[in-house]
Amino acid sequence: MTAKSGVLLAGSCVAAIAAVGSVFELSSGTPQLGTVTTSIILALAVPLTAIFFVAAVQDARANL
Repeated sequence: MTAKSGVLLAGSCVAAIAAVGSVFELSSGTPQLGTVTTSIILALAVPLTAIFFVAAVQDARANL
């Protein structure tokens, strides 16, 4: 694993945590940042999680 793939994997983890947190905030009924802002964070975090994860795996495989 290279440093680049490690950073991408860390980004994927942070984005996944943000997505899960957003789901919990929205399900509580009154998100602290507001419904619109929390929904935007969720909408950005879900695809970023997948993109960063796939990029990390591709980088790690390319540098075996």
